[in-house]
Amino acid sequence: MQYYAGIDLGGTKTEVIVLDENSQEHYRKRTPTPQHDYPATLNNITTLVLEAQAHLKLDSLPVGIGIPGTISRKTGCVKNANSTWLNGQAMTADMELLLKRPIKIMNDANCLAVSEAVDGAGSGHATVFAAILGTGCGAGISIAQQALIGPNGLAGEWGHINHPTASDAERNARPCYCGKAGCIETFISGTGLQTSYTLKTGETINVQKIIHRAEDGEKNALAILAQYQQQVVAALAMVVNLLDPDIIVLGGGVSNWPKLYPAINKMLPKMVFGKECDTQVVQSKHGDSSGVRGAAWLNLKPF
Repeated sequence: MQYYAGIDLGGTKTEVIVLDENSQEHYRKRTPTPQHDYPATLNNITTLVLEAQAHLKLDSLPVGIGIPGTISRKTGCVKNANSTWLNGQAMTADMELLLKRPIKIMNDANCLAVSEAVDGAGSGHATVFAAILGTGCGAGISIAQQALIGPNGLAGEWGHINHPTASDAERNARPCYCGKAGCIETFISGTGLQTSYTLKTGETINVQKIIHRAEDGEKNALAILAQYQQQVVAALAMVVNLLDPDIIVLGGGVSNWPKLYPAINKMLPKMVFGKECDTQVVQSKHGDSSGVRGAAWLNLKPF
């Protein structure tokens, strides 16, 4: 039996999974992601991989890593990561030195897209657009169960286009780590949703508390979530107009809010060119596991 390890390096958590060639799970563990500390981030990944090996009594494991950024073809270093301490780092080479084996690294949203296209919510669809609504707002595209990456590693990165319906004042109130302001990510990521609540109330609370307050009838929370749905629809309408995917799959923390889907599927046709839209927006089948499963497959399938 051959085993494959996947690492999902998120903004707040890092997870390892071990799958066999039939995609059956044999091990999983999650730890907090060290913040603003590149060496600690690498050491955390190394520890997770070695613990997985020890648990399965293996001498080595092929390792794939999904990161919230991409590897530059020009420099071999990480770029565009919202975990900004990764940017400019030769992460592939550094991980290979620590783990003493070849390492494959891909954008985490691409891992999500392929995972969901192969046997998830996008199974049976030729073109799958998958977006992570979490700490950031990455997105990936799978075509015929293969990740579309592009020569610049930017395929799917619509999160760093200015939000199409926001005013200049609204955009300027939301600086982005990329150096611009008003990116789609700053509105529809989990962090963006928290920012909306803070800007309206002066109070900073997490996404779960915003949703709970809305369920309890708090007017501010209800207003913010209604606004958020409209912001998501406007951003996804751009995707439909440009890519026209067969299905849109959402992952990340905000994707777990079930009321999101009826609302945006009802509103999306009104924003799409021609006022028709057969593309459905659905929750990822594998939830928080999609990215880490896709990372494990980096050494299992010919992406």
